[in-house]
Amino acid sequence: MKKVACIMAAIAVAGLALTGCSKKNSSSDKAIKIGIIQLIEHPALDKTCKGFVDALAEAGYVDGKNIAIDMHNAQGDQGNCVTIANKLVNDKDDLIFAIATPAAQAVANLTKNIPILISAVTDPESAKLVKSNEKPETNVTGTSDLTPVAQQIKLLKKIVPSAKKVGLMYCSSEQNSIFQINLAKEACKTEGLEFVEGSVSNSNEIQQVAQSLVGKVDAIYIPTDNMLAAGMANVAMVANQAKIPTIVGEDGMVQSGGLCTYGVNYYELGKQTGAMAVEILKNGANPADMPIQYLEKCDFSKNANTEKALGLTLPENL
Repeated sequence: MKKVACIMAAIAVAGLALTGCSKKNSSSDKAIKIGIIQLIEHPALDKTCKGFVDALAEAGYVDGKNIAIDMHNAQGDQGNCVTIANKLVNDKDDLIFAIATPAAQAVANLTKNIPILISAVTDPESAKLVKSNEKPETNVTGTSDLTPVAQQIKLLKKIVPSAKKVGLMYCSSEQNSIFQINLAKEACKTEGLEFVEGSVSNSNEIQQVAQSLVGKVDAIYIPTDNMLAAGMANVAMVANQAKIPTIVGEDGMVQSGGLCTYGVNYYELGKQTGAMAVEILKNGANPADMPIQYLEKCDFSKNANTEKALGLTLPENL
């Protein structure tokens, strides 16, 4: 699958140079300055970024003409998030787009004045980015990527009807993942499934934790977790070889080797966030009064190669 190279990264943090793929507009000093901070590069977040930029362009806000976009990727490092956030705030950007929870928190902690649009954040309220998802009452608003976790567990049950025990893989330091895993535990109980937790704290643990689940579980479930999404190929290598179906939170993880999902279209999520940015830039909308938005439609996707490797034929009525 061709990756959307939405973000080129980064720069110097205490000896680590972080240089954003800054696209400064030299043609006009009056160009609207938009800063973008993305937590890490993986297909879901890349698509979110591209959708946002495309929505702005469709509304007449074109980078290099009447807006100047300054893009940065934190490479999955929260320290980098803080450094990038400081830069965007100190540059006095007119609007900041933050992709994923740690990136959003880094920016929101540094400014209460610059409008901040967020996306790929599962629950902005529990992440303390807004007072409530219905009425933010802060300078932050945007879109949630909350996936239908209960339906994804039902999907797992349909695909592996004999399953008795499910491995739940997630990053223990990602608030969005913890939120979804709690939903998954409840869904497993509803479906009569036992579960085994397989949490990771850094990317080096992914393969080891996946291997620890072999022989213990009949299927694996992974939510929309940034660390696991970036390392999905390592999970797939272990799970597919062991003939363990892996149901995942979003399509990018499917393309990286997961079996299937019923999840959010991240490009459309980015476009929806971009439309909210247009409301702020063009019509003067106040983020404090703009409820967090959700995608109404989720898409089913599967990886045919993984299906074949597992020796499965998925039912037609999924």
